[in-house]
Formats: sequence, structure tokens, C-alpha cells
Amino acid sequence: MFSDDDAAALYDLLNPWDPAVWPGDGFYEQLVRAADAVLDVGCGTGAMLHRAREQGHPGRLVGLDPDRAALRRARRRTDVEWVEGTAATAQWDAAFDLATMTGHAFQCLVTDVELRTSLRAIRAALRPGGRFAFETRHPRARAWEDWRPWNATEVTDAAGRPLRVWHEVAGVDGDVVTFHSTTADPDGTHLRVDRTSLRFLDEPTLDAFLTEAEFEVEARYGDWARGPVTGGSREIITIACRR
Repeated sequence: MFSDDDAAALYDLLNPWDPAVWPGDGFYEQLVRAADAVLDVGCGTGAMLHRAREQGHPGRLVGLDPDRAALRRARRRTDVEWVEGTAATAQWDAAFDLATMTGHAFQCLVTDVELRTSLRAIRAALRPGGRFAFETRHPRARAWEDWRPWNATEVTDAAGRPLRVWHEVAGVDGDVVTFHSTTADPDGTHLRVDRTSLRFLDEPTLDAFLTEAEFEVEARYGDWARGPVTGGSREIITIACRR
């Protein structure tokens, strides 16, 4: 009733990439603009790289994602390279100045094995001194407590169909939160339910994985204005450098 292609189109509607409106988008746009070759890991529908090329980025832009429906939308722009796969399966060797994981995609690396293999592959893809930029929700902010049906978003999709979209936590196991994302008609009839698990790493645990993968933290922020991480921060924003 609600296909993968529908879901990819809805994602773009719910998450428009606009650096003039969203500070996080502006943060990444600055980094991308300054890099000659960029690998966007978990690129989704490719909005960040689409805009980079539209704004005149002259270098190499590559998007990597395992979601075929999202990549079909990304491939509407043919002057960017699009590759189907996960971070762990990346096989580039010293090809990029910058790697990114936006939209909290880093939290989809749930197991220790996924984290280790993904970080090793991303590091290998970077040139010496290359940077890896990503963000993860700060566990102390407990963002998942707001993921409830009564916080549903109402939207009209490109076909003129009114929809309600909400998240609902299914369980918390240590630092891993599993939840359902539901897309429904306005009367509550379910059209699609997706199950997702995300890992909420604290700074010491995150940095241990980065150190093991031979990354050095170059900068760490608690908000998109580049403020420090504090007890009230909702984000852990990291720029790590390949040693």
C-alpha cells in the first residue's frame, strides 16, 4: 500500500535539505564546499550532494547507500557517483578528503562489529589527513522519549495524499533503542510500518571506537553553532581526522 519508492519520496518531503533553514545542513555544506573529493556515507536520496553540485562544486562527489529506492531518487542527478552498499563494504583506498554521515546515519551502526568494520573502511577511503564528519544524538538528552504517536507529523505527499507519520519505541536495550516508524492515513489506518534500531553512544565509548580505528578527534561540538558539548547538549557532532 505504501512502496519503498513512496517512502523515499516521503523522506525528501519530511527532510528537505536547506542550509539556509537548517543549521546542520549549513554545517555540512561548509565542509563539503572546502573538500576536493567527498564521500557521503548513507547518502539516502542524495540531497546534500545534489545541492553541492548545483552550487558549483567542481570535484568528485560520491554517495553510498544500501537503499535502492533512495538511490533511484539520488540518480536523477547523473553528475554525481552513486554506489549501492554499506559503510562496511566500502572499498576505496585513499580517494577522498572528506567523508560524511549526516542525518544521524552513524547511529544505524548498531553492533560493535558494524562500528569497527565501518570505521576501518571509511578510514581506508580517506587520504592521509582526511576528515570524517558525523553526528549522533547525545544519549543524555533521551530523544527517544519524544517518539510517541501523539507527536505525529501530518503531511500531504507529492500525489496529494494526506498522511500521518509517527515513531513509537519498541524497546531499549542498553544503548540501543528500537522503534517503529508508522505511515498511516489520517484516520489511523496503517499503510506501512518500519522497524529500526539506533545506537546512542556516549563520548567515551564513541572515542574508543574512533581511536581503535586510528582516527583522532579534531573537533567536537554539542550544537550546530559549534558550541561545546555540555550536560544539556542534544548532539555529539564530531570531526575526526585520519591519522
